[in-house]
Amino acid sequence: VQLPASGGGLVQPGGSLRLSCAASGTRLSFKLMAWYRQAPGKQRELVANIITSGSTNYADSVKGRFTISRDNPKNTVYLQMNNLKPEDTAVYHCAAALRSLDPVYWGQGTLVTVSS
Repeated sequence: VQLPASGGGLVQPGGSLRLSCAASGTRLSFKLMAWYRQAPGKQRELVANIITSGSTNYADSVKGRFTISRDNPKNTVYLQMNNLKPEDTAVYHCAAALRSLDPVYWGQGTLVTVSS
């Protein structure tokens, strides 16, 4: 299973980005798809996750600013990020699991830099 993330880049504070992750290597639908991030010198943290039914979960720091969504037939997960802040700067990783609610598969990530 491959989980290549795309859509990262440099954006000014208050700006927006949309991350995408199109899973490949399986025709099965993932029960869980998620976004994690790791900032320099910090531990990896959950940003948001979404299960097959569409139920979502967000880190408190991104609630009201980020929206996770998925396209089940395409095994693709998105992260719409609005009102970005410098503290959102990190490498964002896509993660997924076929049957559990804990990630099993991880992608290499895409860098998001929020700076003026």
